[in-house]
Amino acid sequence: MTPQDHPTTATLSKNDAPVIEIRDLHKSYGSLEVLKGIDMTAPKGNVISLIGSSGSGKSTLLRCCNLLEDSQQGEIRFEGEAVRWQGKGLGRHPADRAQVTRIRTNLSMVFQQFNLWAHMTILQNVMEAPVTVLRRDPEEVEAAARKYLDKVGIGDKADVYPAMLSGGQQQRAAIARALCMEPRALLFDEPTSALDPELEQEVVKVIKALAEEGRTMLLVTHDMRLAADVSDHVVFLHQGRTEEEGPPAQLFGNPQTERLRGFLSATA
Repeated sequence: MTPQDHPTTATLSKNDAPVIEIRDLHKSYGSLEVLKGIDMTAPKGNVISLIGSSGSGKSTLLRCCNLLEDSQQGEIRFEGEAVRWQGKGLGRHPADRAQVTRIRTNLSMVFQQFNLWAHMTILQNVMEAPVTVLRRDPEEVEAAARKYLDKVGIGDKADVYPAMLSGGQQQRAAIARALCMEPRALLFDEPTSALDPELEQEVVKVIKALAEEGRTMLLVTHDMRLAADVSDHVVFLHQGRTEEEGPPAQLFGNPQTERLRGFLSATA
């Protein structure tokens, strides 16, 4: 995919606005500025990978997209709708909690550490949010949950508890849980970094299959091969800024900055 394949705000109609669009985003924790003016666009059906060293701001950016963190400056749009804010600087926070809830239910996040409920079966874990948050019919949700567990390859584990599964199986259950919300986009925060190499490949296979389906995804990853294989666009962050971005063939095949060349050399 070439840079021309990525639509810009100017060329998009209201009906095909990006799922997520960020402009000049700043995020601080007290006096520590973590994001220093980030721009990013996630068009519908695209996979955007965020790469960079630990502490570069990747996970913070993802959490700001999902409004799990409040940013201090800049604009966040979800399918063309701007998040409404009140206050300024460190006192800035969303003005409309109903809007936040609606956006979050459409941006399902898969975390590094699975976050499954230990006292619930895998099926109950997958069903919980659609039933309690979206108030969907339990019978319909159960059918969908079983479908998604089959999709990620653990349909036979529906009635067991998380502690009985391997790490790779637990992460696949977490992906099924995210899918069962029927989100507009999936947000992955280092989904394979807590797994050993063999189990990691189980999860990579699922993520690749989701990418091939044309799902919109934001992927924070340390796995450069995964980013190269599934991404439409890759963003390399360094110390809270976008150091370089572009299609994977360009970033991985012909990096333009010394920092990216050094990062890729260190992770090879």
